[in-house]
Parts: sequence; structure tokens; C-alpha cells
Amino acid sequence: VLASIDDPGQGASDELLEQTDVLMWWGHKRHREVKNEVVETIFKRVNDEGMGFISLHSSHYAKPYKRLMGTRCSWNEYKADGTSARIIVKEPKHPICQGVRDFELPKIERYGEPFAVPEPEAVPLDGEYTKPDGTKEPGRMGLCWTIGKGRVFYFTPGHETYDDFFRPEVRLILANAVKWAAGK
Repeated sequence: VLASIDDPGQGASDELLEQTDVLMWWGHKRHREVKNEVVETIFKRVNDEGMGFISLHSSHYAKPYKRLMGTRCSWNEYKADGTSARIIVKEPKHPICQGVRDFELPKIERYGEPFAVPEPEAVPLDGEYTKPDGTKEPGRMGLCWTIGKGRVFYFTPGHETYDDFFRPEVRLILANAVKWAAGK
């Protein structure tokens, strides 16, 4: 089901969430508009009932993700400056990495460490940014946690002006992440 903040229940009604095994969240500028009741319902579904949660790119600022992490979830910096990135499969045996090989994203919004989140249980996807001036900078691209009974995955790429989500490698990562977050 595809949903939006403008849908009834902000796209995350109790009825929809009860039918949801994994909630994939992408948001950009309207994070503050998400109602606290929706955030608490999502938190309870993940923590108490084992729903999976996948946070994409700028959803590190999403209220449900911040509630799940219990931190600010901020990066040191973020720049849309023409940076490219190499996505590195750090844990090839991790279920999220099944069938995935290292690949390049020609343009990405660069998120600079540190990332203010709890220590992840796994970082199956690492990365290396190449800035426009040619300098390189490391960056974690895929991080995993267990929150209560649920699994949470954060995926760094996904800036709205780039085609990251249309790339076959990214689609495979996200399909694998859904299976992992669902506990399958």
C-alpha cells in the first residue's frame, strides 16, 4: 500500500498499521506535521508487536524513526554537491546483502559522520563518497537495529532529485530489507 501524509490517518491509520508487516518511510520536509499519536502507534507496532520499519534517506529526521532510535538522528552535515558514492557490501552474508555486489551511485546527497543514533547491531552496507574535488570520505549506507520485538533498517541513499530508487541494486537491497525487517 502506498500512503501519504495527506491521506486519512496520515497514511498510517490503526487499521492499515495492523495489516502491515513492514513500514517503509520516506519523508523530506513535512516531518513536524506527523501527529504524535501516529508516531506512538508506529512505535508500539514495532516495539511491542514486531512490525519492521525501514527509514529511507532524509527520513532520519522522521518523528517515528527518531522515536524508535531515541536520539536526534542527525548527521554532522549533509551536502547535495555533486558527490558520488560507492556502496560497499560490508557483510555479504547478511540477508539484506543477498545477491548485492558493490556498486556506484553517480550523484548522492552526502551525509557526513557522525550519525547521532545508537550503535547499530550491523552495518551491512558501507560506503565511500567521492566529493567533487576528488577527496574521499567514508559513510555508512545501511544500518540495522532490533527495537523491542521489531527490526529497523536505515538506508542512506535516496535524495529526491536523484534516481537512486530506480537502480536495480537499490531495489534489491530494499526488497531484501523488507524480508529481513519482516523476520522472513
